[in-house]
Amino acid sequence: MARNSINQRALDKWAKDLVKGMNKSLDRAARQNPSRVPVQFEASAAGGALNGGEVIESSAYLARLLMWLDAHAQQRPAEYVDVTRFVEEHELPTEDASVLAFQLEQRGLVDLARGLDDRPDVHLTDEGRVAVHQLKALQKDRAARLRHTMDAFLRWLFETAGDQRPINPALFLATPGSYFAGAEISGTDLHQALSYLAEHDLIEPLDTDPVTVAITAKGVSCALSGGSVQDHTNQPRTGTTYNNFLPNAQGVIIGEQQNVTQNNTAGIDPSAFVQLAGYVGQISGTLGMSEPDRVELERLAQELHDEATSPNPEPGRMRQFATQVKERLLEAGTTMAATVGVQMAEQALGTLL
Repeated sequence: MARNSINQRALDKWAKDLVKGMNKSLDRAARQNPSRVPVQFEASAAGGALNGGEVIESSAYLARLLMWLDAHAQQRPAEYVDVTRFVEEHELPTEDASVLAFQLEQRGLVDLARGLDDRPDVHLTDEGRVAVHQLKALQKDRAARLRHTMDAFLRWLFETAGDQRPINPALFLATPGSYFAGAEISGTDLHQALSYLAEHDLIEPLDTDPVTVAITAKGVSCALSGGSVQDHTNQPRTGTTYNNFLPNAQGVIIGEQQNVTQNNTAGIDPSAFVQLAGYVGQISGTLGMSEPDRVELERLAQELHDEATSPNPEPGRMRQFATQVKERLLEAGTTMAATVGVQMAEQALGTLL
């Protein structure tokens, strides 16, 4: 199984073939089960409907509920409708219809009729109708759809297979995250999102049958940052300030290391080694290592940091320290933090080849 990192044309072909294969998988699944959601995932993997702070268009269910209410209002404008019907029609057994109604009411998008039977009967407000109009406009916004697809897919991949095991990306299309502004994302949008994520080394396409993907160390870092894919890929590569806060074996804190650039006679870019050292300093206390082993790992990371940030870093010494850091992380076990560190070390060492 090899990484497909050849050129943009090859990436596009891979993504198109992947989407074509996923569509076949979905067709087979649809014949066996007509439901759009044949597999139930945790709500957090796709944004969840219980997070009151999320935006409507990226919500797992709220945008779809608004569009459903709008379709009902066009047929019966004056009638209140029970949100339980939406939950049942869309086969969302884990969702509380009353909570969905409360969320829309809190946003001023529906009026909620509180009767003795406790049914969540709602009616779109003027604000709700405006929101529906905005959602329909967003559905036509190609850039917004693509940003959502990239963010939702990477977040789902991290939550579902964050240990970097291969997974069939077709499963994403069976989750609430595969909707944007109340509409299903298209195969074209998914194709472009997968191509972009692979191009920026956030996912790794694997040559299997059917094709699978795995999240990379960079993808994990992006997911853990809490920002968007665009925020992550648009970060400046030179002149960057790295806030590593790396504690050494004596507990000394290295503060901000500014402007880590390729500024040495050997023509080496040490930024990957600086990032590795900073990462190790942040997670060393979470690895469950013995005190002597933790102190030694932090000492090696300190040495690597000092060498990588020196005016003329020596490639041999960076290779030595990074290799020793990698070995210590491998000895620490197979936790997520250790695995990411190992991959960061391998990527840093690869820059010296």
